[in-house]
Amino acid sequence: MTTSETAPTERSDDPPLPPGPTSYPGVGNTIGFLRDPFAFYDGLREYGDVVSYSVAGEDFCTLLHPEHVERVLVTEESKFGKSEFIREAGEKFIGNGLFASEGEFWRRQRTMMQPAFYRERIGTYAEPMVAFAAETADSWDDGEAIRLQQVMKRLTLRILATALFDHDVRGADSSIHDAARGIARAINEKSDAGSVDSLLPDWVPTATNRRYRRAITRFDEAVERLIDERRDEPPGDDFLSILLHATDDRGEGMSDEALRDELATFLFAGHETTALALTYCLYLLSNHPRVRRKLNDELDSVLDGDAPTMADLRALDYTDKIVTEALRRYPPAYVVFRETKQDVILGGYTIPEGTSLTLPQFVIQNDDRWFDDPETFDPDRWTPEMKADLPDYAYFPFGGGPRHCIGMRFANAEIRLVLATIAQRVEFDTTTDELDLRMGTTLEPTNPIEMTVKTR
Repeated sequence: MTTSETAPTERSDDPPLPPGPTSYPGVGNTIGFLRDPFAFYDGLREYGDVVSYSVAGEDFCTLLHPEHVERVLVTEESKFGKSEFIREAGEKFIGNGLFASEGEFWRRQRTMMQPAFYRERIGTYAEPMVAFAAETADSWDDGEAIRLQQVMKRLTLRILATALFDHDVRGADSSIHDAARGIARAINEKSDAGSVDSLLPDWVPTATNRRYRRAITRFDEAVERLIDERRDEPPGDDFLSILLHATDDRGEGMSDEALRDELATFLFAGHETTALALTYCLYLLSNHPRVRRKLNDELDSVLDGDAPTMADLRALDYTDKIVTEALRRYPPAYVVFRETKQDVILGGYTIPEGTSLTLPQFVIQNDDRWFDDPETFDPDRWTPEMKADLPDYAYFPFGGGPRHCIGMRFANAEIRLVLATIAQRVEFDTTTDELDLRMGTTLEPTNPIEMTVKTR
């Protein structure tokens, strides 16, 4: 797709193609994007809310208005599918899992998995969330230095493996722990938007691709062993048991391949994004003493020294605002990708069939049209009046519409319960004044966030 600045549409009475930055022959906008993806996205704003460009031979269109996001994800979602560009990028690891699948297969898989995430079942996962968070915080000495993101990754992987797979990743025989950590590192390295490797097929023999392929092999072997160990067990309450025994309306269960793809999706996305959310919450608290004092007051008043439970979450209003604001500033899943199934008109422009769409939460959720002083971390902004005035899909950290994140309830409960549990016990000092981020599969810090523990 070329922009309306450089080429007319086929009929003069058609809405024009979207504007966008100058595209160069052979490379499009690839060089500018790789040089600095954040600056590239910032530069798109000057062209409006519907902006076209080309990266690695793929036509893209970025949508920067909540109304356009809502049309794509909700009101006209049937006109849009999963991005072929993203499906190909993740095909080797996530296969045809829930994140990538479409149509009847996607509906079948989601229906079979949905019982694992019913509200009442989420409540049964609360105990390990709180217990493991307390154990982690209690293991730190006063004045100890930790690397926050790494610690949160270990904690959330342990919670996920126990709650969803009834598996203790701390065991000496746990191949899942090493495989999950290894694949997370490999995927984030492979998908770094500022690296040429993110644009290369995984069969190209670069060092990054070789590490990626080896990590996938180790992951597949670990998951295969886990499935084999559990296949003959009677039905249980964890996610894996539900998948192993689930059947569709024809009485058919999931194939081994489908099971593997869903476990890959949840093992990676389920602990990486939550670990990042907790990292950003705790980092921001360390840099905002007034917010931290208000959180302390709420925890002391509501919990009175007791461990938090699912029943307490409704009363932990300020805790909820902190999480909501942290996810606004730094959404771990920072862009939603879709693809047009037909020519569509958005914002007065024609977007041709086959165009990859990006709906960037990290841009829209930090836009001063929707949020006052958007770069300031201010949980107090989330008043009932503010939320009533906020356009739908000016805030969508878990996506939206029929394909919203199936694990949203699980993640929301985990982030709030873990945050409350850790904050009851410790505070943190950090010397990191400003985050240096990169766009990979998630929005993550480029360097470790060093924190010093202060026992409360």
